[in-house]
Amino acid sequence: MKKSFSVQFLGTGTSTGVPMIACQCEVCTSADAHNKRLRSSVLVTVDDTTILIDTSPDLRQQFLRSDITNVDAILVTHSHKDHLSGLDDIRAINHAQKKRIPLYTNSNTIAAIHRDFYYAFETNRYPGLFEVDLIEVQQEPFFINNIKVIPIHVLHGKMDVLGFRINNFTYITDASCISVCELEKIKNSEVLVLNALRHTEHHSHFTLPQAIAIAQELVIPKVYFTHISHQMGLHTNVSKTLPPNMHLAYDGLSLTINA
Repeated sequence: MKKSFSVQFLGTGTSTGVPMIACQCEVCTSADAHNKRLRSSVLVTVDDTTILIDTSPDLRQQFLRSDITNVDAILVTHSHKDHLSGLDDIRAINHAQKKRIPLYTNSNTIAAIHRDFYYAFETNRYPGLFEVDLIEVQQEPFFINNIKVIPIHVLHGKMDVLGFRINNFTYITDASCISVCELEKIKNSEVLVLNALRHTEHHSHFTLPQAIAIAQELVIPKVYFTHISHQMGLHTNVSKTLPPNMHLAYDGLSLTINA
């Protein structure tokens, strides 16, 4: 019997979320829940280990909505606020679990965490702050418990960003370029999640046509697009135009993937 693990999309929106403040477009005013997107993050559960990818500014709302009560490790893709600024809310999980949480990311993001959340690293800490152990990700795979995580290094404009492969699942957000050697790490994934901001060109994100082309080149069986802006269009309309194995992710979507 094949083992499997689960992936839950906590947020699938871009930095502004959808609806966007002060926008009256057909997407932002849609009543369809598929068009309501919190900032991007996912939860991966393998056996008894729960791994959170990114701590978005909507983290509290995401955890309450999905009744999440434990996190064993955190992976952070990069230091932009829509992927990091919810880190302070991890303190509730620290309190519930009564333990520190390892956080894996690159050196630039570790520096940003020390800068933006300086108060959590002071010698005389204020009681009750979040507690994480910062672990630098480099080129080599690493293990969370017995789960192998392969870092995938991509570019977000000129910024170094991490993607992650966990078993047959690969998650990449905020990318505009993936080198040939990093594409090799994605091959033979069962599921690929890739950012697709909108239809038209952007300086630091893949467009939907670009993301489709990468997925087709890699021949991935199941592909889900995330980090979606209101400029993408209505979920239902766009979904009808996609290849049969490709889908727009949406908040609350859960996947079961072969280990």
